[in-house]
Amino acid sequence: MGFQLEGPVLEGELVRLEPLDHRHTADLAVAAEENRGTYAFTWVPRAGEVRDYVDAQLARAATGRLAPYAQVSRASGRAVGATSYWEPRCWRSEDQLDAVEVGFTWLGASAQGTGVNAEAKLLLFRHAFEGWGVSRVDLKTDARNDRSRAAIESVGARFEGVLRNWSRSWAPGEDGRLRDSAIFAITAEEWPERRERLEERVAGFVARRG
Repeated sequence: MGFQLEGPVLEGELVRLEPLDHRHTADLAVAAEENRGTYAFTWVPRAGEVRDYVDAQLARAATGRLAPYAQVSRASGRAVGATSYWEPRCWRSEDQLDAVEVGFTWLGASAQGTGVNAEAKLLLFRHAFEGWGVSRVDLKTDARNDRSRAAIESVGARFEGVLRNWSRSWAPGEDGRLRDSAIFAITAEEWPERRERLEERVAGFVARRG
């Protein structure tokens, strides 16, 4: 059957990543309706769409190719966004994960800039490299999304190029169109240095919170 993605609970000081469940629906509906000005190129469900969104993510999870999470603020105990592991790739053995993507990520406006994203990425990367033993973790975004590209680079991922007409566009009003995707990655060789930098960055957010 091969490797099946199944993400465990990942706990940090600012955020706890919990496998996505319907119990997160009410919180995510609130988070999704905060200031939506940063979602120009990212599809984030409206409050009334969150239940169907969770259903769709759980259906993808059932295939073994997606492990969706709710991002739960440690300060409030509320789900403030979502993220996922997906696209597992096993090149050398059906049971050994060689690469995985981190994607389907969004945060409510009030959680942006608080360190939640940085620590969530630290937790996800650390489990992928040190738990699963992957050789690379990749991330991608709409090539036009400068804000997302900057956020990805800020957690240590290296820009590798733009793939043209790579996937469907999630931008409002672009249903049925394709987008160019900017591709970023961290490799196993780079991980120790990236981990140190991310840990220092998260520690700064934790200190400011205290």
